Amino acid sequence: MAPHEPDPIARLHPAIAAVDAADWDGLAGASDPFLSHAFLSLLESSGSVGEGSGWSPLHVAVEQDGRLIAAAPAYLKAHSQGEYVFDHGWADAWHRAGGDYYPKLQVTVPFTPCPGPRLLGEDRSALIAALEAVTVQNQLSSAHATFCADEDIAAFEARGWLIRHGLQFHWHNRGYASFDDFLTALSSRKRKTMRRERAQAIEGLEIETLRGAQIGDEAVEAMWTFYQDTGSRKWGHPYLTHDFFTAMVEALGDHLLMFLARRNGKLIAGALNLIGKETLYGRYWGCVEEVPFLHFELSYYRAIDWAIAHGLKTVQAGAQGDHKLARGYEPVITRSAHFLPHPQFREAVAQFVEGEKAAMEQELAWARAQLPFRQSEG
Repeated sequence: MAPHEPDPIARLHPAIAAVDAADWDGLAGASDPFLSHAFLSLLESSGSVGEGSGWSPLHVAVEQDGRLIAAAPAYLKAHSQGEYVFDHGWADAWHRAGGDYYPKLQVTVPFTPCPGPRLLGEDRSALIAALEAVTVQNQLSSAHATFCADEDIAAFEARGWLIRHGLQFHWHNRGYASFDDFLTALSSRKRKTMRRERAQAIEGLEIETLRGAQIGDEAVEAMWTFYQDTGSRKWGHPYLTHDFFTAMVEALGDHLLMFLARRNGKLIAGALNLIGKETLYGRYWGCVEEVPFLHFELSYYRAIDWAIAHGLKTVQAGAQGDHKLARGYEPVITRSAHFLPHPQFREAVAQFVEGEKAAMEQELAWARAQLPFRQSEG
């Protein structure tokens, strides 16, 4: 008889530094920069997550015979901020019933509404079982995995997790040779509008594209200023710290890409992106001077231009925003998975989720009807 293979062992790590970087990245792969050990470590070392943030790292790792075979980026959450999949209503209902909704277990990349793998490695079933055990043994109200890849969703569904739908807008490269080639796929009216917006946006400005080591201190400090302005208006306070920005070029290197606008020598606006293997991820935009259509130019059009030039398949420009439709970004369903051990609470949430899915399908149909492509392309 062959020797018995030891059973997998689940371990919890309150810091990503406790996991060997090569082992983690071996599971995460190179496609998604947000899942890299470097990015998650930067969030922790910069104080963007950790003490005082409401995000307490609790990464789940599954080992077999001393070898890492599966892992998930996970956090104990003391609130529901920075997730982009809103469960405040669930929390209110649980509190009204006399329970403590927080802390909850969150499997995700903090502040990053970008779909991708959440269950790293091949033994997804053992990893999900570990997540469930952490939730039940610590008497947590729930566990949530947000913006999951399709293969993750199938694994969560197999274990009975509730699946929730959301909607984003992504641009798809259908083999375009240039931005003008992309424009030929649009209706004549939309094509003219887009050209007019681009020309008006950059009038009197200098536009710079910086990648990796090209991003100097001036650009970093300017982007931090832009980010603070947008963050304070959108979320009440910025999620990422100044230390994150000052360390990001060294930590993330050529994964970083900035589009910046300068007027009379002064940087007035910028968009920060991360580069994946097949996708350009638009993450942060901000400005100190309002210029018509400049947001669209730096965050959407320049991203499309760059993706075409570098052979990328998609551009993800962040959460929500149906104004992206007119710019050629198409509606895409995103999915999250939710584990609620309490049977009555789970049933109530399940009813909500089913109703939400139906509404999301209607919104998806509406969005598709708004796309600017010519009839033959739509």
